[in-house]
Amino acid sequence: MLQKTEIYQKLIDTIGTTIENARQRAVQAVNNELLQANWAVGKFLVEYEQNGNEKAEYGSSLLANLSKDLKLRFGKGFSKSNIYLMRQFYLKYQIFQSVTGKLTWTHYAELLGVSDDNARGFYEKQSVIENWSVRELKRQINSSLFERLALSQDKQGVLKLAERGLIIDNPKDIVKDPYILEFLQIPEQHRMTESKLEQKIIDNLQTFLLELGKGFSFVGRQYRITLDNDHYYVDLVFYHRILKCFVLIDLKTKHVKHQDIGQMNLYLNYFKSEENSEGDNPPIGIVLGADKNDILVEYAIGGISNNIFVSKYQLYLPDKKVLEQKVKELIAE
Repeated sequence: MLQKTEIYQKLIDTIGTTIENARQRAVQAVNNELLQANWAVGKFLVEYEQNGNEKAEYGSSLLANLSKDLKLRFGKGFSKSNIYLMRQFYLKYQIFQSVTGKLTWTHYAELLGVSDDNARGFYEKQSVIENWSVRELKRQINSSLFERLALSQDKQGVLKLAERGLIIDNPKDIVKDPYILEFLQIPEQHRMTESKLEQKIIDNLQTFLLELGKGFSFVGRQYRITLDNDHYYVDLVFYHRILKCFVLIDLKTKHVKHQDIGQMNLYLNYFKSEENSEGDNPPIGIVLGADKNDILVEYAIGGISNNIFVSKYQLYLPDKKVLEQKVKELIAE
């Protein structure tokens, strides 16, 4: 029989859950109303233009006058740039039902800055799938995540990314090339040891997990493997909860060599035999280096049955325009 204090605590918990759920629904309702109102403002503005009254281009006096008059009547939230975004919001999402209430207006303000429809569709879907904050969304756009993923796909794969976001079905889906580590704030020409690079990543683990993508959980660093009284250390070990497997990452601050790939193969065989539990899938290995030779990698990996991938890392943001052009050429093929 429950004690009186336990019954009372259960009452508090039940009331608390009810209040929290109600608050979340209220926030969601407010968000939906704001999205619909901003969409409607954009619609009215476009219809005003179409009637030949005046063009609402960014530098036009119409936007400036609207901003001034709406702020006088309704207060904040009606800057010229915000009204322009409302117009763009309607133009890009002319059917309001295509707008997801799972994202905020601030999310959409960032998305509207992405000119390519395929890229915008991807970032929108991925924001929902991975529950990105606005800050995380901004970082992924700036790091050209869509283009980096798209360039490893064929034309149909690119279109699927835009329509569905990244659906993780196999080991290849979790691997990027390159990985962008600009958040470590290491000068491009700065020489760094592998241990210092590893420490930098550990110091910025939350952002590194964002770069890795959905499903990664950190297990440990310098994970020791002992074979015949010899000790080996895997730089970083993660577990992927979607693929249900360990993911081993070895860091190389120079060109990746064939010995590095052979060493990763040893680590994977060990994990498969000694660390995997019932229900775990075969582990995945990523050799992450400052540079690589694709032909060497092809020959070194050839004939290996384990899931080994070799990727480069960059310490700076990629040239977005160059990547965008490459994706356009891929889609045009």
